[in-house]
Amino acid sequence: MPPFSGELRDDEIWGRGALDMKGQVAANAVAMASLAREGFAPAGDLIFAATADEEVGDGFGLQWLCEEHPDAVRCDYAVNEGGGERLELGGSVYYLCSTAEKMTAPFNIRVHGRSGHASMPGIADNALVKAARLVERIAAYRPEPQLQQEVEAFLRTVLGDVPPAVSVLERARAVHPIAAELVEPLLAPTFAPTMIFASQKRNVIPALCEIVVDCRLLPGQHPERIEPMVRAVLGGDVEYELVWLEAQGGTRSALDTPLWDAVESFVGESEPGAHAVPICTAGFTDSHWLREAFGTVAYGFFPARAMSPEVMAQLIHSADERIAVDDLELAVDWLRQAARAVCA
Repeated sequence: MPPFSGELRDDEIWGRGALDMKGQVAANAVAMASLAREGFAPAGDLIFAATADEEVGDGFGLQWLCEEHPDAVRCDYAVNEGGGERLELGGSVYYLCSTAEKMTAPFNIRVHGRSGHASMPGIADNALVKAARLVERIAAYRPEPQLQQEVEAFLRTVLGDVPPAVSVLERARAVHPIAAELVEPLLAPTFAPTMIFASQKRNVIPALCEIVVDCRLLPGQHPERIEPMVRAVLGGDVEYELVWLEAQGGTRSALDTPLWDAVESFVGESEPGAHAVPICTAGFTDSHWLREAFGTVAYGFFPARAMSPEVMAQLIHSADERIAVDDLELAVDWLRQAARAVCA
């Protein structure tokens, strides 16, 4: 691990690379061990599954366990990453609990041209130049906003009502800018061109240019339904091929469950006056493997209040990624209470 660039504090643990997830693994292990030492006897199995590579996929981690050893991880309820941030909005305190996630559905756009020597661009048909028009179109596109149940629940809790979809960002921004940042990617599918491949030689005009677009769909949406929208945005003046690379996630869990009751109870007890509020994760977790395989109610909740959400967001995957010791202790308290509330 390389040296950190900040000042080491006694109340923080430092590292590089997903320390929030490593902290959650540690909190889970301590919670399980302490319950066992106390002689806690759950009504069913209480499982500690430490898995990896949820961002890589391809048959590793929880996906592999669900497929190859389902009895080892089959469960009715699960607590995962993806939530727990403490927000102060409009004078009230809220803790986010992720109850759903968007689908990651990246696609590849292949644009063909005709190669040639870069010293004579007029004799070639530059695929990179043609592709640039498509990159600009897909990056500038903003789909019509829509409201799904997690955003509606968030707005109802924070605003007291659910405004029309077209007014959501304005209303949320009036409460706090971070509220608008939180809900904006949850109002529609998002499209972000992130990678491009063309000529490997400076003096060769490319005959092929490939664009990779990171696409995130709302729960319930699928590539076959979104593709006509994408093609309409790209237009018909440039010939291209569109290939979907994968489609994973896009699942949700119900809110009327004993696990949600446990989240609400913990938030109210640990910080009187605070509220638990559901949210959809714009990113990606491996909770969907459990939901799809077993119908598991899976929430992302790792309560954290020692550092602001703005600071935590800046530290993810950074050289100075760290977690407060107080938050590790808070998470252990939550996990122990969840186990007793749901499994007693």
